[in-house]
Amino acid sequence: MNIDISKLVRQNILNLSPYSSARDEFSGTEGVFLDANENPNGNYNRYPDPHQEELKRVLGKVKSVSPENIFLGNGSDEVIDLIFRVFANPGIDKAIVCPPTYGMYEVSANINDVEIVNIPLLPNFQLNREVILETIEEDQSIKLIFICSPN
Repeated sequence: MNIDISKLVRQNILNLSPYSSARDEFSGTEGVFLDANENPNGNYNRYPDPHQEELKRVLGKVKSVSPENIFLGNGSDEVIDLIFRVFANPGIDKAIVCPPTYGMYEVSANINDVEIVNIPLLPNFQLNREVILETIEEDQSIKLIFICSPN
């Protein structure tokens, strides 16, 4: 199943011009990029690849996933926040969470002005699939569903 993710992304995000670093403009490992504030002395004088292409290739091979389908972040909190920023329109869209669950979903939702719809897990800690499906059918403003496993 192929999904055109660009149809889900907020329009203002699609309209952004990507940030370009010295790494994007030049290839190779030689040279000093003083315009990029890189230290010409010592071992740590280069910014890492901003697109993580080599790491994504390696992870893609290990997991049998195409590198363009891999997203990397600085921990789960950053990834969760970016999901809200990219896909949910502040003050308009909503997100489903299934408590008890990770508290950062609600924190990021509040920061990004996205309403949380709580659909608690069943007593046996399974998803309440029927209520989730009913809720997304009834409320077209639900844009995200966070399913935490293990929960």
